[in-house]
Amino acid sequence: MKSDLVVALKTRPLVTYYVLALGLTWIIEIPLALVKQGIVQFHLPFSIHYLASYGPLVAAVVTTALTDGSKGVKELFGRMFNYRVHPLWWFVAFSPLILFAAAAAVLRVVRGEWVDPRMLGVVDFLPNLGVGAILLWILTYGLGEESGWRGFLLPRLQKNRSAFSATVILWALWAFWHAPAFFYVYDPKIILGFLMGLLAGAIVFTWLYNGSGGSILIAILFHGVFNFTTAAREAKTGLVAAIISTIVIIWAVVVVAAFKPATLCHREKQVM
Repeated sequence: MKSDLVVALKTRPLVTYYVLALGLTWIIEIPLALVKQGIVQFHLPFSIHYLASYGPLVAAVVTTALTDGSKGVKELFGRMFNYRVHPLWWFVAFSPLILFAAAAAVLRVVRGEWVDPRMLGVVDFLPNLGVGAILLWILTYGLGEESGWRGFLLPRLQKNRSAFSATVILWALWAFWHAPAFFYVYDPKIILGFLMGLLAGAIVFTWLYNGSGGSILIAILFHGVFNFTTAAREAKTGLVAAIISTIVIIWAVVVVAAFKPATLCHREKQVM
């Protein structure tokens, strides 16, 4: 029975990965949602929310170990720390900081006052972290998500599909992974905008991952820095986050218009 299960897990790596990613994340998020909704009554530190980000990472490592052994795991970690890319991609990785500055400048003109950058250190469920919040986002949702979504899933989805088709499939799976968070940390009213922004983000991430030659590190940094500028407690529902998200949506439209759906970038898609 045990060997049959292992064989099934090995022969369906995408299903194995996704079920593990959901399970490892939701085992943390569902109890938080139940407590928040008042369905169950017990003390639970909501700071464990950030541990939920590691579901995709652990799922990627476990599934890779099952299918490709230690060699595959070594290759995965190699892409996670692949810093040898064109300087352009390093610029892109930290570009959300530039987008934040641009959004702040727009609001300065419209409102006549500057956005207080100190708000970026105020995150959900934790004390004010100041500039250290950028490390929180990079080392949790940047590292945790991108090692799985772009590091494991995207190159496998792209193997027999166009980059655009693979991205749309990944977007649907990625969106569903977020579902429990709408019951304790996200406002359900934003779900349509969230889905639109997530699709745009998925397209930009595919462009970034394929364009950088498969560097998970660049995707990790971009994701973490983007969250730093848009996901702080006071920023995520404000105009700054809305402006940055709008720019990313325009960015995604440009990517689709400028590059072929087959690759969504100037070079061949990354496959495994």
